[in-house]
Amino acid sequence: MTGQDPTSAVGIDTSRPHPARMYDWYLGGKDNYPVDEEMGRQMLALDPRVPVMARVNRAFMHRATRWLTENGVRQFLDIGTGIPTEPNLHQVAQRIAPEARVVYCDNDPVVLAHAAALLRGTDEGVTEYLQADARDPKAIIEGARKVLDFTRPVALSLIALLHFVSDEDGAHELVRRLLGELPSGSYLVVTHATADFTPEESKAATEKLRAAGVTLALRSREEFTRFFDGLDLVEPGVEVPHLWHPELGEPVPGQDDGVIPGYGAVGRKP
Repeated sequence: MTGQDPTSAVGIDTSRPHPARMYDWYLGGKDNYPVDEEMGRQMLALDPRVPVMARVNRAFMHRATRWLTENGVRQFLDIGTGIPTEPNLHQVAQRIAPEARVVYCDNDPVVLAHAAALLRGTDEGVTEYLQADARDPKAIIEGARKVLDFTRPVALSLIALLHFVSDEDGAHELVRRLLGELPSGSYLVVTHATADFTPEESKAATEKLRAAGVTLALRSREEFTRFFDGLDLVEPGVEVPHLWHPELGEPVPGQDDGVIPGYGAVGRKP
């Protein structure tokens, strides 16, 4: 990286909020714009625990990655990576297995501008970044094949991503197509927001985001579980994210102060 603004060389639309940059703002990052902060504050007005939810999602990813690595997984495909935060997935995996191989994928130019921060892995392992849209599984698989061995298990990680992909855009078909390319013994890792616990606030949030050009497709427990059709769910199955194997990480401050309106799960491909 040179001394110039790393976002200056890429085309970034700052006229409307972007989920990755809003997520960065929730986490206290600096790679966001006034439009992202403005929408983030509107979300906080509906539910002040949104930053806690963001941290709970990150903590779930850390614990799931630890569980997978401890159970022999050495390859990870993380789609919807977001702006780098530490520790990131490859850091968690490579602390346990330095030879782990990780491919990150996102379509946000801000993530691309900071992708170098995602590539500081171990000498024994591999970390790569792929610029592609989550709704283009063909491009993702073609890019990932250059780094990952698709004859060996791969953990497909979709953290806080699928609730930005509508049924009309084929969210379930997207997951099926990606999993269809992965061998037996691979895993699917997902967290997803829901309106099951906070219907009124969720409805208002969906409408505000839609007006700003952001899709929010909140799904019920049943709809979420459909992503794992044909897979063997890892115990404890579909769970509120912070209750999935809490012994594998540290609790997020505030996670027990109210409802976390989301689900998380890990499933194994037979």
